[in-house]
Amino acid sequence: MSANSHGHTTAAWTGVTVSFLGFMLAGVAMVIPSPILVTIGLVLAAAGAVVGKLMSAAGFGKKPATHAAPAAKESVSSSVSA
Repeated sequence: MSANSHGHTTAAWTGVTVSFLGFMLAGVAMVIPSPILVTIGLVLAAAGAVVGKLMSAAGFGKKPATHAAPAAKESVSSSVSA
């Protein structure tokens, strides 16, 4: 999977970072007992996916692959004389 550079874009890293920070906030808020901060953290975690998608649409995601037309293969015909 590393051959197609899956996830190695600015949009992907930013989306994951925003989601990670949201989950961290929600986790700490659960220990502190703060329902408001848990809610904010979970909303922030969900916003990470939206941020990643918007950044990808803005051009920070994976560039579409441009496939060149395959070169025509020359067929080798061999004739066997008997």
